Amino acid sequence: MNASPPEDARLDLGRRQRLGMVEAIWGEHKSPEQIAAILRRFAAAGELALVTRVSPAKVQAIREALDALEALEPGQEPLVLQHHPFAACLTCPVPPGPDPRRGSVLVLSGGSSDLTVATEASLALQCHGVASDLLLDVGVAGLHRLLERLEQLRQARVLIACAGMEGALPTVLAGLVPQPVIGVPVSVGYGVSAGGKAALHGMLASCAPGLTVVNIDNGYGAAMAALRILGPAQNAQGSGTG
Repeated sequence: MNASPPEDARLDLGRRQRLGMVEAIWGEHKSPEQIAAILRRFAAAGELALVTRVSPAKVQAIREALDALEALEPGQEPLVLQHHPFAACLTCPVPPGPDPRRGSVLVLSGGSSDLTVATEASLALQCHGVASDLLLDVGVAGLHRLLERLEQLRQARVLIACAGMEGALPTVLAGLVPQPVIGVPVSVGYGVSAGGKAALHGMLASCAPGLTVVNIDNGYGAAMAALRILGPAQNAQGSGTG
């Protein structure tokens, strides 16, 4: 079994010191053996690992690959993995608790079909000690559901809005509240939605000034954009305003 990452897999273990964020591991197209070896390298560096796009079956295969590595190298401390099924992600070790000085991010979804992308964003924030709340099923097809939560929207420092179909939710939000709004187009919708392209184009063509848009289904990227807006952790103020 070749458990080592390919030679060109150069891990960015200094990203937290340089940018204030951990490197995410794209899990969908890596083998369980490659991911297991990468997790070991993250652990050796004392860094938290976030693996995205992993199915329950792949998580089990990663656990088995880690067991095989530990059998080859007795005395190694077993890694503590946490599977986050709603986000289709894996963390090692368990993410830290929130730092109240950093403020909070509100992650919204137009419908429950957007849950995986929204939860990925929320988990990525958690990995950086940022508190977040999920507000689901507030799409513009039932606008009253969103308007009823305006007070909650105003409490967050940043809003991440995940939406498929025509992707109108971020535009509506950016016209209601002054905080930064990050739009995440989701690959949900009938034929003309084209796997999220209609939502992406709608958000990019938004008439709401200042709306930020990331790529289709990119919950992690939205979380990192929010992290940059919040600013470096060392600059967090004791007042709780971040």
